[in-house]
Amino acid sequence: MDKTIYKIVPRELWQEARKAGLFKGAPIDLKDGYIHFSTAAQAIETARLHFAGEADLLLVAVDATVFGETLKWEPSRGGDLFPHLYGDLPLDAVLWEKTLPLGPDGLHVFPTMTQEKP
Repeated sequence: MDKTIYKIVPRELWQEARKAGLFKGAPIDLKDGYIHFSTAAQAIETARLHFAGEADLLLVAVDATVFGETLKWEPSRGGDLFPHLYGDLPLDAVLWEKTLPLGPDGLHVFPTMTQEKP
């Protein structure tokens, strides 16, 4: 499975997590009982389906190797396996965070998704 996974998150919610030192999840994560992540290959479609036209978002890259059994790869959209974290996200697992702006076409402009810290 991928060593780096990605979370699309509103900037304000992420700033709250930074203050707390822990990300407990967005409202949909709290409702579903796990934190939703995407792989690099899935992130653009996730943005299109779940964050269409939404500004002031961040793309957060996370080291998937640190979670052990709390990270499960489960079938979701189209049968693809998506990473789901059954627990809180400690901020020391974050590799980087980058702005996810909207382009002139209204779609999000993604940065290069790498595994290194910037």
